[in-house]
Amino acid sequence: MTCKVSFIGLGVMGYPMAGHIAKAGHDVKVYNRTKSKAEKWVKEHKGSLAETPKEAAKDRDFVFTCVGNDNDLREVTLGKDGLFHSINKGSVYIDNTTASAEIARELYKNAKSKGFDFLDAPVSGGQAGAENGALTVMIGGDEEAFKKASPVIDSYSKKMKLLGPPGSGQLAKMVNQICIAGIVQGLSEAINFGLNAKLKMEDVIEVISKGAAQSWQMENRHKTMIDDKFDYGFAVDWMRKDLKIAMEEAKRNNSPLPITKVIDEYYAEVQKMGGKRWDTSSLIKRFRK
Repeated sequence: MTCKVSFIGLGVMGYPMAGHIAKAGHDVKVYNRTKSKAEKWVKEHKGSLAETPKEAAKDRDFVFTCVGNDNDLREVTLGKDGLFHSINKGSVYIDNTTASAEIARELYKNAKSKGFDFLDAPVSGGQAGAENGALTVMIGGDEEAFKKASPVIDSYSKKMKLLGPPGSGQLAKMVNQICIAGIVQGLSEAINFGLNAKLKMEDVIEVISKGAAQSWQMENRHKTMIDDKFDYGFAVDWMRKDLKIAMEEAKRNNSPLPITKVIDEYYAEVQKMGGKRWDTSSLIKRFRK
């Protein structure tokens, strides 16, 4: 069934995600702060262009956002030209931004008061996952809204799951980023150790990746870590933003994150080395300067 969809935020993730929704046969209207990117998207995928988030959301069945942070989210939703001023009653608003659980709960409450639904639905899988339509989507909100939106979300996902009430998607994304930080640091230490021990690390990884040490990071990042190549992927700046959100939430729910805190400081060192836009696997650069 063809649905009227709007997608707000055509960054590294949002651009291909919106593209997959269009390829699935939906009528997609897009908005992006940098208009030229929205114009490029429309040329590539057809659909239509909106001048503001408010215009984008008007008369749409589903509205998606994928922006930078809590402040960006407030601007495109509750701001002067925000989507909350025009979205139809009965519509579903799905936010793919990695943001705080607090703003997710705030937007849910505001949405319900205006007669439409809200799902916080951050994603994992990076740029490659977005481009391949193979993202993992962690979702918080009401089951009825989830069932309604699932066929559209499926356009860009390989796995989606409703994890609980509003904010649950964002909390799950925090769990995800805490795990990734620890895994990347362990892999960095291990590869550096192996290289210093004069081992052929490609051969070592080939063997140990079939055992208990296996991980997505090992499978997908070991070669570029060995080759000292990081000009792609999920940026250090983005990871630090995500870890900050997780550490702030950890203070609220009394969860010690000692290792995460140290790794965040290591990422700060990578930023000082000029690696703000390097992939998160660049933690190994601290050892191999």
